[in-house]
Amino acid sequence: MQNSRYDVVIVGAGVAGSSLAHALATIPRPTPLRIALVERSFSEPDRIVGELLQPGGVEALKSLGMSSALEGIDAVTVSGYLLVEGGETVQIPYPKGKEGRSFHHGRFIMGLRRVALANHNIDAIEATASDLVECPLTNQVIGVRVVSKSTSIPLDGSKPVEESFNIYGDLVVVADGCFSNFRNVVMGNAACKPATKSYFVGTILKDAVLPVAKHGTVILPQGYGPVLLYQVSEHDTRMLVDVQHPLPVDLKSHILTNILPQLPPSIHEAVYAAFSTDRIRRMPNSFLPSVKQGSPLSKKGVILLGDSWNMRHPLTGGGMTVALNDVVFLRQVFSSIQHLDDWDEIRRSLDTWHWGRKPLSATINILSGTLYGLFEKDDDDYRSLRKGCFKYFKLGGKCIDDPVSLLSGLSHSPLLLAAHFFAVIFYSIWTIFTHPVLKVQPGLENLKPTYEAPSLEEYPILCLKGIRMFVEACGVFFPILWSELRWWAPAESH
Repeated sequence: MQNSRYDVVIVGAGVAGSSLAHALATIPRPTPLRIALVERSFSEPDRIVGELLQPGGVEALKSLGMSSALEGIDAVTVSGYLLVEGGETVQIPYPKGKEGRSFHHGRFIMGLRRVALANHNIDAIEATASDLVECPLTNQVIGVRVVSKSTSIPLDGSKPVEESFNIYGDLVVVADGCFSNFRNVVMGNAACKPATKSYFVGTILKDAVLPVAKHGTVILPQGYGPVLLYQVSEHDTRMLVDVQHPLPVDLKSHILTNILPQLPPSIHEAVYAAFSTDRIRRMPNSFLPSVKQGSPLSKKGVILLGDSWNMRHPLTGGGMTVALNDVVFLRQVFSSIQHLDDWDEIRRSLDTWHWGRKPLSATINILSGTLYGLFEKDDDDYRSLRKGCFKYFKLGGKCIDDPVSLLSGLSHSPLLLAAHFFAVIFYSIWTIFTHPVLKVQPGLENLKPTYEAPSLEEYPILCLKGIRMFVEACGVFFPILWSELRWWAPAESH
């Protein structure tokens, strides 16, 4: 293949790359942008995450004109969540009848690609991006070096030879996912290193009966990380088990022995069947704060998008919603740019984009990290915080409507998130003083335990516990908040 030139070269045809290709291709211009969409393989991918799209993501798809990507893939309507903790449940519906969608990840990706590649000004190039091509005079990135297999079959029957060629573009966008090969190359000394604390271990349950239909189920087993269950097609239900690092030697035994007894009985048979027939798969749950792009520390002419640049724990299912809304806003700021090779103009647009995306991205990033931080530990203080959070949701009204609006990507307000965070903390502290707890009277161990409110003589100890709970909760919340508020690249602080 001969070297080609485009207005934009996008590396990666996943959620972010495919949606951006369509978004830029449909910008009204005298001459439509020519876009190269580079992907190692355009066959259907197979992943265990990225299968729940929140209502905010559905709205973003609609604004991009890509709603048809959800059609014909056996997607399932999602109306909210069911939270299960210690045998108690609380139903958390999405507000105002809004709905999300769940699906097999690969089918959704193929739907996005189908919509994107229907544009005549997008070329799909099946090849592996190996290097960035830089101008020797300005050091600005002007393209991508790729390697692809030859389409001609050798006469001797040997494997097709690989071809290497350059694809040139005024702007290069790298959206090659959580295992990005270009993250450090693009960001240079400004790059952050992803932090991985746990893994999602996943399998597919066949014809499982969930406690509430069309609801994602979040179970908080005692002593272990959360378990997620959501239907992804007519007969398939995804099960994800959070397992902290280091992983147990025998994952199957760990889940069947420690996790399964705490799951709803209605799915036990499906879980046993899945672990006897399906291979156990795992995916790292990583945190990567978004560093402002376009600084002198990073390369000119290239930007990062999606999980290659910003990741959060997938507990709340917000990753695709963030990526799609990033594309929506990026399309807006790029609509007025006439020359995509003008890096000074691109830098100004990136600054507008970085802070314009913050209300939604920061809300979802902080919420996912904070919730997981409260759910991952299992000492007495954290159990009290989780129980307080559970009881806070049971209050109903704004105590449930506002948090789920934030989680679903419908409300974009870090201040509202902070208000409810502290409300949950203070309510959790209040409950340890006022709510009855199971007690066994000294010397009367043979009698049935009773539920009693704490006595006044217990208050000093409870005061100390309340202080610990507040400090520990803030220790989870504020570091994540700070990672969203800081405006400089890490190396610039030295």
